Amino acid sequence: MIELRDDVLTPFERELDELGDAPPVRSAHAALHLAMTEDYRDVAHAVDAAGTPEQILAHVDWETTRALRQRVNGLRLGIAEAMDTAQRFEIGWNGAKRLIEITGALDLCVPFIAGASSDHRPRIGSKQDLITAVAEQAAFIREAGGEPILLPMPWLVQASADEDDYVEVYRGIVARCDGPVWIHWLGETFLPSVAGYFPGRSFERVMAIDRAKIRGVKLSLLDAAREIRIRNALAQHGQVVVTGDDLHFAELIAGDDAGFSHALLGILDAIARPASIALRWLAHGRRDRFLEILRPCEDLGRHVFETPTPHYKAGLAFLAWLQGLQPNRDLPNHLERARDASHYRGCAVLASRAGAIENAALANERLSELFG
Repeated sequence: MIELRDDVLTPFERELDELGDAPPVRSAHAALHLAMTEDYRDVAHAVDAAGTPEQILAHVDWETTRALRQRVNGLRLGIAEAMDTAQRFEIGWNGAKRLIEITGALDLCVPFIAGASSDHRPRIGSKQDLITAVAEQAAFIREAGGEPILLPMPWLVQASADEDDYVEVYRGIVARCDGPVWIHWLGETFLPSVAGYFPGRSFERVMAIDRAKIRGVKLSLLDAAREIRIRNALAQHGQVVVTGDDLHFAELIAGDDAGFSHALLGILDAIARPASIALRWLAHGRRDRFLEILRPCEDLGRHVFETPTPHYKAGLAFLAWLQGLQPNRDLPNHLERARDASHYRGCAVLASRAGAIENAALANERLSELFG
């Protein structure tokens, strides 16, 4: 019989209460998932028979989706909106636009970041089309109060774009952006259609287009050693890396004498509370306590993001449901069905060890009802 706990982090919190607050030393944005309405359970959309964005959006529980974001903001974490965690490539621009509007209307502790793409256009026929489309979305995000992050553009891969093409497209987009932007380098583990992205030295050249305007890059390559090399190189020019490495994030954020990464992570959806506590300890200079809290969270992250990695949203929705943050564990296109009972049991056990369960009584009740 699994017995989940919600008091794992209580000693850390009590000590922090005595220490008080200290200015944060890292930025951390949580990429958050969508919650679905109860009637979506009867809809036949599935991983291998996807519904249209319009069909999916008709069943999004917008109130619960908003509450998930309010909760994370209350824990003093930033929000990364309309990213892969929100199944951006399935809900399309109409869904992304509504999420951006919802988040922009919140009283946020820090500015939100949101993904800019070209999915509001029915067709991209040229590099100029692509530049215009992405710049349009970036402008909408800015008007809503957020900072745009330029999502990877599969069109470039499909068009067999070369190094110069990548630089031309990014230069055109950045030139049209009124304010700072971020670059997102998403690996093919998350999105197979971007295999071979940033050919040659295109990434280095893109980051050098306007170092004052391009604040940094979110790396989701799941390659910690490569991330460290990139952040050390960018630091010489005043640019930063926000880690998207949901497997090795603790050491990358903690950093060392040579540097550190900030964070924009999907796993923060599930570990918002322990991450918030850990970051407060880091602000007090306690790297040891920071790592002590987040290493069990890394264990949870590796399980949630196990292959097939794109199915990681299932674990996030499950853990939110388990402790009463949403009324069901459904996801767009019923991605929750892509994981089995063993995976979900593992999520529950590892979340408990990581201090990511906030309502153990309800979580144990729901776990018992689900698995017996």
